[in-house]
This record gives sequence, C-alpha cells and structure tokens, in this order.
Amino acid sequence: MKFLSPRFTPLPFLPYAVLFLAIATLTRLALALHTGLDETPLALWPGLFLRGIGFDLAVLAWLLAPMLLWAALWPARWRNTRWQGGLRLATFFLMAALLLFGALSEWVFWEEFETRFNFIAVDYLVYTHEVIGNIVESYPVAPLLAGVAALAALPAWLFRARIRAAGVPATRAGWRVAYAALAFALPWSAMHLADVDQMQFSGNAYANELAGNGLMTFFAAFRRNELDYERFYATLPAAQADRILAELGVERQPLTQSLHAKTDKSEAFDPRRVPFKRPPRNIVLISVESLSAKFLGSFGNPAGLTPRLDALARDGLLFTRLYATGTRTVRGLEALSLGTPPIPGQAIVRRPGNEHLATVGEILRRQGYETLFLYGGYGYFAGNDYRVVDRTDFPKASVGFANVWGVADEFLYDNSLVQLDRAHAAGKPFLAQIMTTSNHRPFTYPDGRIDIPSPGKREGAVKYTDYAIGHFIDQARGKPWFDETLFVIVADHCASAAGRTKLPVAGYHIPMIFYAPALLKSGQDDRLASQIDIPPTLLDAMGLPGDDHFFGQSLFEQREKNRRAFISNYQELGYLKAGKLVVLGPKQRVDTFNIDANGDATPTTPDPRLRDEAVAYYQTAFKAFKEGALRVGAMDKAR
Repeated sequence: MKFLSPRFTPLPFLPYAVLFLAIATLTRLALALHTGLDETPLALWPGLFLRGIGFDLAVLAWLLAPMLLWAALWPARWRNTRWQGGLRLATFFLMAALLLFGALSEWVFWEEFETRFNFIAVDYLVYTHEVIGNIVESYPVAPLLAGVAALAALPAWLFRARIRAAGVPATRAGWRVAYAALAFALPWSAMHLADVDQMQFSGNAYANELAGNGLMTFFAAFRRNELDYERFYATLPAAQADRILAELGVERQPLTQSLHAKTDKSEAFDPRRVPFKRPPRNIVLISVESLSAKFLGSFGNPAGLTPRLDALARDGLLFTRLYATGTRTVRGLEALSLGTPPIPGQAIVRRPGNEHLATVGEILRRQGYETLFLYGGYGYFAGNDYRVVDRTDFPKASVGFANVWGVADEFLYDNSLVQLDRAHAAGKPFLAQIMTTSNHRPFTYPDGRIDIPSPGKREGAVKYTDYAIGHFIDQARGKPWFDETLFVIVADHCASAAGRTKLPVAGYHIPMIFYAPALLKSGQDDRLASQIDIPPTLLDAMGLPGDDHFFGQSLFEQREKNRRAFISNYQELGYLKAGKLVVLGPKQRVDTFNIDANGDATPTTPDPRLRDEAVAYYQTAFKAFKEGALRVGAMDKAR
C-alpha cells in the first residue's frame, strides 16, 4: 500500500516528537541535579518525572498541531520532490537549535530565580532592550550560541540518513482527515487535561517547579497576566470585608476628605508618639535594587559587604522585620507609592488605567511639595504627579559609568543632589524617591571604588551599592537641607525569593533604615511591618494629613495585635501575622502555615479569622483598583 511505504507514512513527525521529549527530559534532569538532593529528595523524583512527561506531552500536542495541519493541506505533488529530504533535515536542525536555546534560557532563568519560566519572564518582554543588553553584558553570548548550534548539528548529523528517509505524510483522503482532526483534537485535549496548577503535587516548591515544562509555564503566566480576584480567589461578602478592615484600623478615607479631616489632636505630630524631635521637612526615599536583609552585617552577614549601611543602621532607626510585597521592582514601587496590598497578576503601576493614581506623591504635591522620581535607567514608571528625572536628563559629563540597566548608583546620586539643591533653593520642601540599579545583573560598576573588581557578581554589586549610598550621605551632610531631611533606605525586593515553598518568608525579608541624625534618635524597631505601611508612616512622621487614605497604616499608630505583612508572587497572595502565613491561590485555594524563627513554613490547620482578614485585604484592594477607587478624585466622586 502506497501510503504505508517508506516514502509515505502516517507518522512523519516522530523524529521531531522524540527530539522534543528528549531535550525536555534532559533539561528537567539537569535542573534537578543542579538544585541538589537536599532540596529535591530522590523520593520525589518519580512523581516529578512522571508529571513532567505528562506536561511535556501536553506541550508536544500544541507543537504538533501546525505540523498535522500542514500534513492535511499540503498538495500531494509537492511532497515527493528531491528537496524534501534536505528540508526535513534542515527542519530537524532548526528545531533542535531552538529547543536547545530554550533549555539554555531555562538554565539561566533557574540560576537567577530557581523557578521555571513565570510572569517574571513575561514581564521581561516589555524591557527587550535592557534584557538583551543584560544578557550580552553578563554571558559569553557568541560561544554559547555556537555551542547550541554545534549540539543541534550533532543529532542531525548522526541521524541524517533516517531523518532524510523518514517519509512524508500519507496522502489518502482518510489520512488527511485524520491529520486535520488531530491538529485540533490534540491541543484541545491538552488544554482541558493539563493545567499548571497540577504542578503542585508535593509540599516541595522546587520539585513542583521541576515537574513543569518551561513553555507551558511561560504561556500560562502570559495568560494569567491579569487574574480576576473575584473569579479565581476566595471571597467574602463586601460588607463583611469592609467590617473586618475597619476593625483592623483600615479607614480608607477619600483623598480630599483625608487631606482636610485631620483635626484630631492624636493625629498631629507628637514626639511622645513618633520617635522624632520635630517633623522632617523633606524626605529622601532610596529604593535599593534587590537588597535582601541577609546581605547586611546588621542582620548577621559576616562578609563585610555593607559597612556604610551598617553604620547608618547604628546611627539611625533600623526596622528589623520589614517584608517586601513582591519579587519585582514594580511591586516595590506599587507598595511605596500607593500603600496597597499586591493584587494578582501585573502590578498596578504597570497596568492600563494606572494614570492619576492617588500616590503619596500626589498627597504631598497638594500640600506644596516638590515630588521627584529619580532613576538611573529609563523612567518607564513615570507620572502620577512625580516629576521624573532619569538617565536621559543627566548631563553626559556627569555620568562616569553606566550599563544596560542604568547609570551607576554614585552618578545617580550626584545628579539627584543637583535636583534636591534646586528644590531647596526654590523654597519648596521635597519628597525625592531615588531608585537604584547597580545591584542587578550584570553586576558591573566603576573600578577602584571597592576591593572587589567589576564585574563582582552579587557580592561586588552589594558592596558597591553600599559604597555609593555612603558617598551620597557624605555629600548630603554638607547641604543646608540635610538637618531637616529624613533619609529612608529600603529595598524594592529581595535578590531571590525562591525556596521549598511558593512564598518562602525569608525571601521577602528586607531592611529599612530611617536616618536623620538631627531629628531622630538611634535605635532598633522589631515590629512586624510591610512595605505598604511606609507611605502612611512618612506622612505621620511629618505631621501631615493623608495617611488614612492608604490600606497601609502608620507604624507609629498601628496597634500591636494588627501588625501583619503581605508577600506575594504574581499568583499566590500571602498574609503573614502572629507566626502564621495564609496563602491565597487560584481556584479559591487557601493554605495556612506555621512560620518558625528562620522563616521556614510547616503546613497547619486553617485559622478562620486570619483567612478572613487575608481575603478582606486582597479582595478589597483588587476591587478598589478595578473600580478606579485608587485614582485621584474617584473615591470622592463615589461618595
């Protein structure tokens, strides 16, 4: 029978399927061995690899669909031509090269984040220039691509005869119909039978991630860019959620009302309530890229990477139990400007409809402040009543070093001082938010500043970041506005938030230092705190109205029993309180963990009260954004 001859076969794509499954399995094995048996015990490997093969088959179904459709539609007279063998061989090589490049990309991503592709990878697509530049500056790209090409050529050469003679799709009408049916049936089945949530087969986050397939997790993250909280997560009646937040002291007054209703004397500046001798006139908020608490000597690091920060911590007020809301810079910006819990999917400051948000900058602008956002990169996060000054505004002569992510921190600070001097000379108090970039791959910085040559990996970048902050404070001390200024040094997020659980608490622990030697006594504050509490805390310290507009609360007003923190990735939403972590996930999943002194999590029985508090916060924050209540004037109009 002609269609079963070597030339015409019902299984023409078998070599490509074997190639894909082999590379996917080897990638999983390599990542598992790299992670180590301590993190992924051998007992989990059977489940890890069996589920992995299932996910790989689901992805293969999507990859085979266009090939099957081609087999159904391609004219018979074009199938048995002389160049078909060469085309099959070239297609095999190209597919091998692309799959190996994907495996290499997954390895690099795992090295950085210890997860399969997720929303971070999707997020990086927005910053194509920076990401490509970062890769070029961090890795030997040409040798790596040459290696990929050589590895792809190896199986193509070894099996060239079989690939050339693999045959072309059968041409009879029955087989054409079968190919067409499979082109639609396979992806439909994969879509309904396989889901990334099925990766969660154990209590070990590493094993769960390794079970996945990078292509599948990437497109799942892309599809879940915006997760509708009320559709996917546990909810409460709105009235109950509002009542719970009111009991927790979350007032959420409309902006105009908040700015004009601060008549209660207990809300005014009081040195008996806040640890300041007098209210600071200016705020300099330094958002440091990827500064995990574990890097600082103040938190026990013996490597001596942060001598200047440790000195500032001794002379200022060090907050020891502050947690970042997320794992990306945009999450830190969201918390530090909006004072709102993170919502699932993309950060608010990067979503459509984020114009005219009622930020702390808007609140202070209405009270006569110069509000500045100073950034060494390109100011994609612009707007919302901050005057943005980025690398495009810096005189070329003022920039002694830059990489793809931005101007080296010391030159960012030099240019920031110029802007602060101008605001002071104009007689205006200022809020300046400075966002750094140097503590980021490719970890390059000017030579001669520290004893670790550039590029110095993470350790060198942290030490250079520390040097640059010290350099900035030294220069600021000579300014006429220094004694009236509160410097707030805080991380945007940790360097890594990977661990055996989806939300490892230690991976969100960040430092915060209040430094104002003329205004503030030195000390240490050990209360549990969240990034979203920083905007209202600053307003409270300044004795200015507006702090009760936020979901966050001033740390100097918050009752001890209400202290909590929020941690999240793009999908899981965590609520940390009283030694427990409640994690809200899609499909209305709610998990509860006991958290020990090291931040390690142990599953425990649900706590209904903590569960309802977590839901009330996250549900109401999501609703506030979707209904426009976080925008200037929206709440006032609603009332």
